[in-house]
Amino acid sequence: MRAFVGVDCAPVSEAVAAAQEPFRGLDGLGPTDPGQAHVTLQFLGDVDETLAEAADESTGAASATDHDGPTDAVPGLDTLVSALDSAVAGSGVSPFDCTLGGYGTFPEGDSVSVVWLGVEEGTAELTRLAAAVELATTSLGFAPDGHDFTPHVTLARTDHAADREQVRRIVAESAPDSARFRVDTVHLVESTLTPDGPVYDSVARLPL
Repeated sequence: MRAFVGVDCAPVSEAVAAAQEPFRGLDGLGPTDPGQAHVTLQFLGDVDETLAEAADESTGAASATDHDGPTDAVPGLDTLVSALDSAVAGSGVSPFDCTLGGYGTFPEGDSVSVVWLGVEEGTAELTRLAAAVELATTSLGFAPDGHDFTPHVTLARTDHAADREQVRRIVAESAPDSARFRVDTVHLVESTLTPDGPVYDSVARLPL
């Protein structure tokens, strides 16, 4: 199972779609599905082998966390969910308002591969959650991200350089409308790659 831990931005999907508009039609740029917009706290990758190894070392029971799908398909998944539930609960982060706004790219400069919508309000809370999640997952054998945490919503990805100069110009000269929503839950999300792009399904909800 390919998975990540994140915050769902579906309540502001229309604003995310509006933020994508200046980039639509540019050659080599593929927009993401605004209905699946999210802020990734940690990407876990393919979790099956890591969870199976963790399950051999611990038979911890599942927490009272809400599960959105079957857990028996991946050995040790309950161990991960329980660790994430404890991490989120112990992070000290209560439900908070998050505001999206401002464009950015990864990397900065000429070699643009990702265009994103940034976070104006809620950065401190998201950073604390990301740190707590990473601490919990690395204790189970998952690799840390290895880079500074920059909360964002991915708007589009580039697959070649045709219109990257236009992308850089829009990012530098344009400003999307801000979009505010309430964050009260963190999700463990399964990401299934398809020819039409990734499909995300919440495996577990971790309340703040």
